[in-house]
Amino acid sequence: MRPFQWPKDLKPLLLRFKDRASIAKIHAIMISSGTFDRGTSFNGQLVASYIRIGDIESARLVFDKSPHRAVDAYNAMIIAYSRKVCPLEVIKLYKQMNLEGARPDSSTFTLALKACTSLLDLDMGEKIRTNAVKCGYEHDMFVGSSVLNLYAKCGQMDEAMGVFEKIPGRDIVAWTTMITGFVQSGRVSDAIWIYRQMQKEGIEGDGVVMLGLIQACANIGDTKMGLSVHGHMIRRDLLIDVVVQTSLVDLYAKNGQLELSSRMFRNMSHRNAVSWSALISGCAQNGFVGNALELLKEMQSFGFELDLVSLMSGLLACSQVGFLKLGRSIHGYIMKRLDLDQVLGTALIDMYSKCGFLSNGRAVFELLSSKDLISWNTMIASYGIHGQGMEALSLFLHMTETDLKPDHATFASLLSACSHSGLVEEGKYCFDRMVYEFNIKPSEKHYACLVDLLARAGRVEEARDLIDSMTTDPGIAVWVALLLGCHIHRKLLTGELAAKKVLELKPDNPGIYALVSNFYAAARKWDEFAGVRKVMKNTGMKKVPGYSVVEVHGKLHAFLMEDKSHPQYEQIAGMLEKLEHEMTAMGYIPNTEFVLHNLEEEVKVKMVCSHSERLAIAFGLLNTGLGTRLLITKNLRVCWDCHEATKFISKIVNREIVVRDVKRFHHFKDGVCSCGDYW
Repeated sequence: MRPFQWPKDLKPLLLRFKDRASIAKIHAIMISSGTFDRGTSFNGQLVASYIRIGDIESARLVFDKSPHRAVDAYNAMIIAYSRKVCPLEVIKLYKQMNLEGARPDSSTFTLALKACTSLLDLDMGEKIRTNAVKCGYEHDMFVGSSVLNLYAKCGQMDEAMGVFEKIPGRDIVAWTTMITGFVQSGRVSDAIWIYRQMQKEGIEGDGVVMLGLIQACANIGDTKMGLSVHGHMIRRDLLIDVVVQTSLVDLYAKNGQLELSSRMFRNMSHRNAVSWSALISGCAQNGFVGNALELLKEMQSFGFELDLVSLMSGLLACSQVGFLKLGRSIHGYIMKRLDLDQVLGTALIDMYSKCGFLSNGRAVFELLSSKDLISWNTMIASYGIHGQGMEALSLFLHMTETDLKPDHATFASLLSACSHSGLVEEGKYCFDRMVYEFNIKPSEKHYACLVDLLARAGRVEEARDLIDSMTTDPGIAVWVALLLGCHIHRKLLTGELAAKKVLELKPDNPGIYALVSNFYAAARKWDEFAGVRKVMKNTGMKKVPGYSVVEVHGKLHAFLMEDKSHPQYEQIAGMLEKLEHEMTAMGYIPNTEFVLHNLEEEVKVKMVCSHSERLAIAFGLLNTGLGTRLLITKNLRVCWDCHEATKFISKIVNREIVVRDVKRFHHFKDGVCSCGDYW
């Protein structure tokens, strides 16, 4: 038998054996022969052998006892810890390696940078990059790709771009890193630009690139580009798995393409909770409340647990239509299965407020163990839309006693609350504190709120002076606020100026054109009135039809103006006629001023008496017990005549009737409205 020769035979021997017992025998021979203590390269091979069979503990013992550790031993351990996703151990070994004078190579730097990326440790990553440059690896493709990934994952996309441009022979991984990095950093236009550059260089994107592009299109609302990407994936027969399908559902749903989104969703062979949540969220955000709520129930019927997105979407849908019963059910679900954090707590505050139960919202607010600025702002805004301006101010003062500092949103909510309550001096005081104490530069929204406050209070000239003091050109919101005040208080001269400015800015909201035309109708400016209507007709713009929703016995019932389709219409009409007689006896006179002028007065009266909110109120009165509080949700502002009529109705039926319109809540009780006629 020929004698055993270490230098020639150990490596193939170690590679041949794949069981722990054999490798342990070789380990023992190395110790007994003194080879191990001499710290030869075989020690690194032994470390690698233990790692290859998955025995990292033995590998680490060999590594730690080796008298001289070379780069191969370090790399073997670093690779093992990287595969086990132990980034802190990788960084420790990298630091130890440098202290012992072992020179890192491309593999070392690549894996150390990968560890920093998983830890989002940009500072350490940049130190490793500097060392890599010193060691001559500045233009190494693997090191460059790892640096690129580090910057992209840490959101440093400008630095990532600098690295990307220097990488020789950029592969699909580098392009993908840039596209996904820009998407995750919110710079979706840059992501699409990178993709177009990639196409110019003749590189075909893979599924990961396509996924990043779909997410980018969803975020910027580019449905056309999204459809193109979707089509490209089909033509190239790229894998469209559940993640891509869910992203497509999200893309189409977010941008109002509910039919496409629903079709994509229904064709999925496998749906997960994220898929359901994407469609529910899209429906809720685009106002398809009924669809969102039905999907929420369907999701549960398929055995899926509701996640954060689906719960938030459900609460948003309940908020939009005032569906208190389901909102309370979701609240119960959260309390039983989840922790009430700031995000869910704030959504519940908003839901209860929008459903007319402000006290429940405040109770949730008090339950929050930790309140962030958004929670405070939501509660302040909730008091504002319910016309409780003094409560909003009190809460604001309480907030200033905490460590939190108010921001622009805080003051926008506060000024709006003052406007809804007619607190002129308090509103001016808040505006001054914002500017001089908290050094917040007023935005157009703040100016619009203050103009609205002054104009609603009849101080139209003061509002006009405020507009003149603005350092930037006032936008449409400011002029609309002024016009509304002029419309309420019959300030025709200033109102004409505001109406002209509004039209010059070419609004795309039919409700604004309706306000301008109503102003001209009230001023008997029929030529101007006809001109506005002509603009609306020529642009294909139609006035949004008003509808009202009322919840009765846990179900939502919707009504349009002059809606005769409801099975209880005859009873509803009878109830309205009865109320009309009693209201007239109490002094009610229908206000038909803003109905189109070329109709007979009797027709005008009939129209205002069959507005959607009145139909909803009558239905609610017919189908609920005496004394039951009614909540009516309207998609437009409640008209002045219905506002006055509801005062009379609340007195006649001895009930609280809450009407939520697009701007605020009106609590009618005993013939009085909580808005104090700051409607």
